[in-house]
Amino acid sequence: MLIRDGIISAVDSSHQIARQLPDDCEIVEAGGRVAFPGFVDAHAHPVFGGNRVDEFELRARGATYEEIAASGGGIRSTVGQTRAASEDELLAQAQKRVSQILRCGTTTMEAKSGYGLTTNDELKLLRVIRRLNETTPLELVPTFLGAHAMPEEFNGRVSEYVDLVVEEMIPEVVRLDLAEYCDIFCEGGYFDVATAGRILRAAKASGLQLRMHADQLTNSGGAALAAELGAVTADHLEQTEEEGIAAMRAAGVQPVLLPGSVYALGKTRYPRARAMIEAGLAVVLATDFNPGSSPTPSIPMVLSLAATQMKLTPAEGMSATTINAAYSLGRGHRVGSLEVGKLANFCIFDCTDYREIAYWFGIPLIESVFIRGSRVV
Repeated sequence: MLIRDGIISAVDSSHQIARQLPDDCEIVEAGGRVAFPGFVDAHAHPVFGGNRVDEFELRARGATYEEIAASGGGIRSTVGQTRAASEDELLAQAQKRVSQILRCGTTTMEAKSGYGLTTNDELKLLRVIRRLNETTPLELVPTFLGAHAMPEEFNGRVSEYVDLVVEEMIPEVVRLDLAEYCDIFCEGGYFDVATAGRILRAAKASGLQLRMHADQLTNSGGAALAAELGAVTADHLEQTEEEGIAAMRAAGVQPVLLPGSVYALGKTRYPRARAMIEAGLAVVLATDFNPGSSPTPSIPMVLSLAATQMKLTPAEGMSATTINAAYSLGRGHRVGSLEVGKLANFCIFDCTDYREIAYWFGIPLIESVFIRGSRVV
């Protein structure tokens, strides 16, 4: 592979590439290791304050995610810690996480807001995402998630909070050009189908593309709503059945599956990935990196779960975390595969067979990571 100015200019046999090398070319010899596109993580929440290790222990003692949320924990716990942090503090914490993300082989990541739940705090999170793009080599794709949960101060006033999201938050996000997508947590106890529909239609009318947290805890019709509204993706989908799969297929909605959150919450029902693939859907796998339900930035761990729990082959898993994921973020023409004209974002793994990346779970096989042709790990 020959790289010029961060772009892949040729992919050929070693003999043919050698004939094209300029005298001052830097040669990186992989030594029989696997070279693969950098991972594209299409669902993540990397900017937040604090952690939720107390809730991790509560779940180990038998409490459910839903019980913890109902008692004031869950997303609301992180909201409190995030609101209390300054923009610079959140940036410093997120920059540390970016170094961990890069060491896991991810070179492009979607980044959601959603832990502010006031106009100022949601804008603060999106500004941090913008600053991360300016100060780190990781490419972050910003998503506005103001409808992540109902903030405590709006208890019993759902319609008023929805008004705030629709009439103030979305217009400000668009005016300041801080996001490409709008997401929502469509679930009982959070935002039902009718409420989610109102928010997403307003976002679409404002020029934002749509993503959705759908059918994670119950089969609430989220996948069908994603299809109806022309969302780019429907994410989670642990409870989605044949009807929702068929609706997504008919509308061209990409499923983004998050086995790390099923594992971390101690649940056993994983998304029906095999049925989705057989229906012709371009399945995506992502980490759902967040402090509560999936505290991991590791795509290799997700690949292991996909193979062992959802029966994806290693090849299907690798496609789902590179080229499929890239297209779900509108970047399939730039990243996700090692082709002429694309960015030279790739990893060298210390193994001789790509299947080992999922096989050796819990073991970091990353030897080096390159973004735009520059070694960053």
